Amino acid sequence: MTMMDHIKSPSDLRKLKQEELVGLSAELRERLVEVVSKTGGHLASNLGVTELTVALHYVFNTPEDKIVWDVGHQAYVHKMLTCRADKFHTIRQYGGLSGFPKRCESEYDTFDTGHSGTSISAALGMACARDLDRKNYKVIAVTGDASLSNGMSFEAINNAGHLQKDLIVILNDNEMSISANVGALANYLDKIGTDDRYLKVKENIKRIIKKSKFLGVPLVRVGRVIEESIKGVISSGMLFEELGFRYFGPIDGHNIKILVDTLRSIKRFKEPVLLHVVTTKGKGYRPAENDPTSFHGTPAFEIESGEANTGAKRTYTGVFGECLVELAKTNKKIVAITAAMSSGTGLEAFKDKYPERFFDVGIAEEHAVTFAAGLAVDGYLPVVAMYSSFLQRAYDQVLHDVATQNLHVIFAIDRAGIVGDDGETHQGVFDVSYLRHIPNMTLMAPADEPEFREMLALAAELEGGVAIRYPRGEIVTDKIGGKAKVAVGKAATVRTGSDACIISLGSKLREALKAAEILKAKGIKVGVINARFVKPFDKATLKSAAKRYKALVIVEENMLAGGFGSAVLEYFNENAVQANVKLLGLPDKFIEHGHRSLLLKKYGLNGEGIAAGVEEALGR
Repeated sequence: MTMMDHIKSPSDLRKLKQEELVGLSAELRERLVEVVSKTGGHLASNLGVTELTVALHYVFNTPEDKIVWDVGHQAYVHKMLTCRADKFHTIRQYGGLSGFPKRCESEYDTFDTGHSGTSISAALGMACARDLDRKNYKVIAVTGDASLSNGMSFEAINNAGHLQKDLIVILNDNEMSISANVGALANYLDKIGTDDRYLKVKENIKRIIKKSKFLGVPLVRVGRVIEESIKGVISSGMLFEELGFRYFGPIDGHNIKILVDTLRSIKRFKEPVLLHVVTTKGKGYRPAENDPTSFHGTPAFEIESGEANTGAKRTYTGVFGECLVELAKTNKKIVAITAAMSSGTGLEAFKDKYPERFFDVGIAEEHAVTFAAGLAVDGYLPVVAMYSSFLQRAYDQVLHDVATQNLHVIFAIDRAGIVGDDGETHQGVFDVSYLRHIPNMTLMAPADEPEFREMLALAAELEGGVAIRYPRGEIVTDKIGGKAKVAVGKAATVRTGSDACIISLGSKLREALKAAEILKAKGIKVGVINARFVKPFDKATLKSAAKRYKALVIVEENMLAGGFGSAVLEYFNENAVQANVKLLGLPDKFIEHGHRSLLLKKYGLNGEGIAAGVEEALGR
């Protein structure tokens, strides 16, 4: 039997001898690679925090003490140590464990997290609640170096420093490497800094020199200047100290003894503490160490080679990247902006070709949009490439900084619609609803590759904010969206019929055409319209369809509330258009994790589901 077989909960973990934790960490890593190679998921980041996770649960009395994981995709080891090891093979599978912390899943998951930069704010709230309840437990926020580029993290740090609450922030730094000398010196200083004798001497000296002066300046201020100057040379913690945190580190995040000893030392403090831990993404699995970007979020792969089990398919993301490079050849004003997702949004080729016109602003979506507005004011054409679920974070900047000034900014909205295995926090199912009501915005959705290319070219010629939404995954390379060239606010009639008409938005067209074939076999003649545009949409074509067909079925991969279908119904109502309209989209709930095809089937957005919706609209 392995050590993991005996660890059912953190209380079992705390029965181990400290030296046994090294072997346990190795077993956890092996299990991580074994499972994620089959399910896909976030591998590199979890391999990097294995020892840190073990040490946290070993030192702190979880679940009474609360750990808040920033982003959350780094919580796989946490799940294995907290009563879920026997279910770990179901990670990110429909009906199985979520790939992120979920309060409904376990008492050890203290806060649902999926977007970066939230952990310190949430942890500070918990610390304040604890003090209001006059309770006595520790609250620990685990955040990443990339998360600190998110303004919300610094807002929280500033507030925590002001409130001086008992709070521990673990800064997991997997970008920086420290030399042996600096690391050893930092470990030594930390040991001094947490020693009771040192702290007593320091306080005594402060009392003695408080009223003394040197050249007219209070001596305590002179001492502080000297102390901070030394810290500035030997430590990166001066900023955090100025913000009201006691800073320790950096320490080796893969050395269990150092981690446990340091955590035990800082556990005694009753003020804000930041521990800087340095880790290696992909630690212990060579392919992930060599290519942490690819193994950040990976499909299933072969363990020996590290090669992903995917076919070479053309994707919306890949086509976007190719097309933007082509457009930038002739339009020297095009610049590309992303928020720490250059690879995920297909901008690697643009970055290589036009490095001076490429900007990765880090995990700072709000800044990315207003930064783009600043570029647009001075005549550049910014293309902001971002996942739909992350653009949500910059809603006010889209509205206030881009739209109110009618600035020409293109939003390339990747992962629009059901994303799948990452679940609620990553499903891109709100963008139609939160963008279509903003003035000075054009919103479109391509059904195939030729149409996508035309839309990108058109977007560069328009004015104001322009958004193009497209899903994750394979793109239809054939031109199925209609022969007519893409023109602002114009739909394309793809197929005619006499009974009902399916009005499809974007990537739903392929499934709409499948539905039409299914219904044809049943003797039902169905027309299909490719909407292309949400705003402005083709009012004349849809009004004509309402007169011609017995039923209209509007299909979109967005929430029904406030979506494209809602826009059509609003228009029909305002203009007294009589029509039998059925809306197919996503219900008023957060969409769970599961394979994309499975979820599309569940919510009636595949060919069979759309066909059933048409029959229902016709009363059959």
